[in-house]
Amino acid sequence: MPSHFLSNSPSTPTTKTSDLQNDTAVSLTSTPSSSSAAPDMWTYLWIPFLMLLSKEPTLARTATATTSSPSIPRCSAPGVKLNYRPVIGILSHPGDGVSGRLNNATNASYIAASYVKFVESAGARVIPLIYNEPREILFEEVLAKNDAGFHFPVYAICLGFEILTMIISEDNQILETFNAADQASTLHFMDNINIEGTVFRRFPPDLLKRLSTDCLVMQNHNYGISPQRFQENEYLSSFFEILTTSTDEDNQVYVSTVQACSYPVTAFQWHPEKNAFEWGLSMIPHSEDAIQVTQHIANFFVSEARKSLNRPPARKVLDNLIYNYSPTYCGKAGKGYDEVYIFAEQKAPKFTSLSN
Repeated sequence: MPSHFLSNSPSTPTTKTSDLQNDTAVSLTSTPSSSSAAPDMWTYLWIPFLMLLSKEPTLARTATATTSSPSIPRCSAPGVKLNYRPVIGILSHPGDGVSGRLNNATNASYIAASYVKFVESAGARVIPLIYNEPREILFEEVLAKNDAGFHFPVYAICLGFEILTMIISEDNQILETFNAADQASTLHFMDNINIEGTVFRRFPPDLLKRLSTDCLVMQNHNYGISPQRFQENEYLSSFFEILTTSTDEDNQVYVSTVQACSYPVTAFQWHPEKNAFEWGLSMIPHSEDAIQVTQHIANFFVSEARKSLNRPPARKVLDNLIYNYSPTYCGKAGKGYDEVYIFAEQKAPKFTSLSN
């Protein structure tokens, strides 16, 4: 859910270059748009379908006519309570990701390939989604789906964190400035935090400890929110629980990870995808521990996606997967993204463009 991913409201703070280079990959799910009779794209966000395959095992016979090997155990079909073919929608961001050097069309938008790789590394596929509805409406639809009993999770990264902060607080001026561009940092867990049920639940204890002592996460933003301002806003403090904070280059503390109290919504001010899949910024941590952080965050993401029981037609999934597009290598400049997918709005799928 990148900043300005749906509208360029004049009340939204001006986004600096480092923020624009780090838009958010977010998986969203929603209900049909109230403004259109056509079924919408929300069905295709975290829309796994389950293909049950059963194969009769064959008996391996020996060379003699009288002796056979023991029968091979039959593998049971996957359980039907989880989706083992999850598909995750990633929202595109206006522009081409490299300040117009690749495509300066007004309707161009992009998705950094690192977000796609991040999702794929944990066992899911991606459908690109073009921003085309007011950001508030999209998030309201997400909440409505969850309220109706459907499991529709959201991951919001960097600008997505900032957008959710503004939407939920109902204050487009709530963000503060921080000096955290191209910075590797630690994560400081809140006192008495219970990580069970959170994105950190499967982290090994030693890795959790090192998150607080070693610079294992990548920050690249100029806006954020302090814990004090966060807690003072009743909408934010009642919707989210703060899991971690971080400190910028000027020793100013900001909220870095939050999780909704009643919804499957997690937001990161930092970039879990960059450690393993981006190389352009000098401070991205690439240690073994840093790569483990990326993988654990991705694994939690996809484990939540598997709880979605939507079953779209297989043909429509195949027709709209990210594999129908080719990424463009833009890493020769030695900064920003290594690869991006660039879309013309009329060609890529929109929320309202596909039928059920």
